Amino acid sequence: MQLRKLLWHFNLDLKRFTFNKIGFFSYMGPAISLVGQKRISIGNRVRIYPGCRMETHDNGEIIINDDCSIAQNFHITSSELPLVIGAKTTILGNVFITNIDHEYKNIDQHIMEQPMITKRTEIGENCFIGFGAAIQAGTVLGKQCIVGTNAVVRGEFPDYSVIVGAPAKVVKQYNKETGEWERI
Repeated sequence: MQLRKLLWHFNLDLKRFTFNKIGFFSYMGPAISLVGQKRISIGNRVRIYPGCRMETHDNGEIIINDDCSIAQNFHITSSELPLVIGAKTTILGNVFITNIDHEYKNIDQHIMEQPMITKRTEIGENCFIGFGAAIQAGTVLGKQCIVGTNAVVRGEFPDYSVIVGAPAKVVKQYNKETGEWERI
């Protein structure tokens, strides 16, 4: 296993000049698709497992900060605005994150031919995103948020929230006074 990760590190290092930034000691398994790599920044000690799909469109940016761990089949898309993943965030497999919605008002035109709508999307530091979660355009997670498996998340969520469901909602928050995670 360690030999494979070392190979992923060297392969990513060879691509250093095709990305905006690649930090030290980071690695990425074989990707399915990389679009707009010059607008993708990967911090130090970032671990990305195989099967990722990263796309930037219309000057969008993807910024993955230091010490993030991202499991297999990760899909992230950004258009017009930076999409930021905070430091020390863990993202499990099959997670989708975007800052793009597709317009659908014109019923005489296919959705993919209608304009894209971009909304600020940001993942705070030290978050945990469960397996299969979908983080939709316009989502802002505070620091140390926990997103449950298969959650469909849209909206702004405060620091230290546990977010579950489809549509997702806060079910617990950390109370600094009691030092406990409390049900909402």
